[in-house]
Amino acid sequence: MIKSQLLEELIAFRQQRDWEQFHSPKNLAVSISIEAAELLEWFQWKNDEQIAQHLTSNKKEQLEDEIADVAIYLSYLCRDLDIDINQIVATKIKKNAIKYPITKVKGRSDKYDQY
Repeated sequence: MIKSQLLEELIAFRQQRDWEQFHSPKNLAVSISIEAAELLEWFQWKNDEQIAQHLTSNKKEQLEDEIADVAIYLSYLCRDLDIDINQIVATKIKKNAIKYPITKVKGRSDKYDQY
């Protein structure tokens, strides 16, 4: 997801500021949740038309910043825990293909235990 050169830049940025001391797995997970909530806040109380308008305005940059914050903390967490995000996403796709077979779920939003 995050290219290796960009991840190296993120790690260098963190090291230069001596922030590793604050980035325990728990603190990173908490930070991901906080930033994800801020991402949700961007959509809060907006209908589809308002969202579309914001996406073509200068407010889109705020959305991009929140998405970046989530990606940055997730990248730190995966790197620190020696987790290959590309590998685990590929594995999860295979698990979901079994859990949600096309013949049962195509065009439906039911949870796997409701069909």
